[in-house]
Amino acid sequence: MDNADLKIISACVRKDIIKMLGLSGSGHPGGSLSSVELLVSLYFKHLKFNPKKPFDPSRDYFVLSKGHVCPVLYAVLAQLECIDADELCTLRQAGSRLQGHPAKDKELPGIEISTGSLGYGLSIGVGIAAGVKQLKKENRVFVLMGDGEQQEGSVWEAAMSAAHLKLDNLCAIIDDNSLQIDGQTQDIMNIAPLAEKYASFGWHTIEIDGHNLDEISAAYAQAETVKGKPSAIIAKTVKGKGVSFMENQSSWHGKAPSKEQVEQAIQEIDAAVK
Repeated sequence: MDNADLKIISACVRKDIIKMLGLSGSGHPGGSLSSVELLVSLYFKHLKFNPKKPFDPSRDYFVLSKGHVCPVLYAVLAQLECIDADELCTLRQAGSRLQGHPAKDKELPGIEISTGSLGYGLSIGVGIAAGVKQLKKENRVFVLMGDGEQQEGSVWEAAMSAAHLKLDNLCAIIDDNSLQIDGQTQDIMNIAPLAEKYASFGWHTIEIDGHNLDEISAAYAQAETVKGKPSAIIAKTVKGKGVSFMENQSSWHGKAPSKEQVEQAIQEIDAAVK
């Protein structure tokens, strides 16, 4: 699948995010939109994942540590036809499989673990990767985290463990959009320099533009070749990417667009693809 295809899929994912949040009246658009290319490239080019057999034992594992951006994951799973596109309209409704944070007990294809409380997704990834290693299997494990999430101490305990255990089947992806719910990460609790920090913990680090499909794909491919240590991809992104009035605005971390804003956002996304 080439970049032209991936760009179209990314646009469809963005529109689905906007539509489902508009219908639900709540949710998290900013970080969902900033993660689009990272997940589209992963699922459509690099992740060993069969949509028709989503729980195949030979699959690669994906853990959405920043569970509040689940709209992007749901939209990607709909593009893969793991779930029906019409189900996206049920986001955050009572009884829906598409809750505001991923719920494992809903038996939704592609959801490996319930997440939401930030800071423990990497620990889960370490556990899965270590178990796979013990069983001498070749499954890989990918964990998507937010930049604000790096302020959690548990992230660094997991990072230390992953390097100690030489988990070269583990790849952490940090969506570094520089914003969290209360403002700039550098003002709330400065996490820079992330690449140097992960490297000092014994990780192989890769810094990329998180919206450049060539750089993203090259980073995933590079991580697969690394031996003896885990890999961390630090992806510089734009919060609210693709929607002008949401871009680089922390106020869009966790609120839904109005009907008029949904229409404007979709028009902008369509215009950008054309």
